[in-house]
Amino acid sequence: MKSFFITVMIFCFSLSVHASTKVEVQGLFSSKAVVSVNGKRHILAVGETSPEGVKLISADSHSAILEVDGQQKQYSLSSISSISATFKKRKKLQKKIYVNPAGMYMTTGRINSRSVKFLVDTGASAVSMNTEQADDLGIVYDKTGKHITVSTASGFVDAYQVQLKSISVGGITQANVEALVISGKHPGPILLGMTFLSRLDVVQSGNAMTLTQTLKQVE
Repeated sequence: MKSFFITVMIFCFSLSVHASTKVEVQGLFSSKAVVSVNGKRHILAVGETSPEGVKLISADSHSAILEVDGQQKQYSLSSISSISATFKKRKKLQKKIYVNPAGMYMTTGRINSRSVKFLVDTGASAVSMNTEQADDLGIVYDKTGKHITVSTASGFVDAYQVQLKSISVGGITQANVEALVISGKHPGPILLGMTFLSRLDVVQSGNAMTLTQTLKQVE
């Protein structure tokens, strides 16, 4: 498997740094973690500190140690949820994806209601496709997207940041998903990256990866 495939277990827990500060660890990688502070998401490597002062001491696929206000604490894979009285129940939608003989998690899905094939890539910061794939999907990236430069295995290339109306995998659908359209033939398959996956619980166990979307239903 290529180096950018990193097993990730997505989870969420909360703690109070101050009365008005909310910290959530939304993902665990090898030596990295996705940390949200007051709703602002940061991908921190070990030793890095968020602009709000939350420092990642260590991380693996099972737990992370955060330093907040000079105090360190280990957090294991867990989930704490709080449901307002205005909500009656939570509905979960799941999609299980099995690794193929090449060691990749491939699945079918839809972008803007058009059928596509995805390579699930927890190491990709965003959903990514090449310009030919975007043209086939009718995405007018050169007019609606923001022009940027990105680094690939072939060096620095032109790319466009775009907003996709929707992405669906199985019964899971996310609206208004940020994506990258990259000039040239990279990537090969469309990468289902963290701009989609970070909104879900993602658990890899054995040869299967399970994506879970939790929906709140109003009474």
